[in-house]
Amino acid sequence: MLYLAQVQNQEISGEISLQLLACQNAEDTWAMLFEETVLTLPPDFAQNPINSAPNVLNEGMLVLADIGENNQVVNIQAATNWVLQLVEKYLTTGFTPDFLQQEAQKAEDWRQSLTLQSQELSRRLIEVEARREQIQNLEAKLQQEKQLLESSIAQLKIPPATPLI
Repeated sequence: MLYLAQVQNQEISGEISLQLLACQNAEDTWAMLFEETVLTLPPDFAQNPINSAPNVLNEGMLVLADIGENNQVVNIQAATNWVLQLVEKYLTTGFTPDFLQQEAQKAEDWRQSLTLQSQELSRRLIEVEARREQIQNLEAKLQQEKQLLESSIAQLKIPPATPLI
């Protein structure tokens, strides 16, 4: 996992340690670490040719540390280019925290508006269904009345029975 860390030199022991500041969740998503986590590097880590960090890790330097299993540092690289890419990508285009907050508020407003519209459409659909049911009930009632009238008319048209003599 990739972490943003700050180099700390222990003057007494001569050890180099990394204070982890943030970790990468996804490609462009990072999470701040609020619990202080410090990893001590092995004494020969800076001399290892695999690492892309300069031979000297200066106190206070920001680095990107790839940390593997068991909290072992796999690779360290200076964070300068990464920070410059962030500045270029986000800060030169006007993506300020205020701008992002305003955009988040707009999105929330749209979400609430769509929720209200959805609720209104649902309410109208219920009303239409209720009216449709009323109309069907009226149609059924009219059909019954029509049949009743037709049977009454049919009874009126039958000639009265002649009395037997």
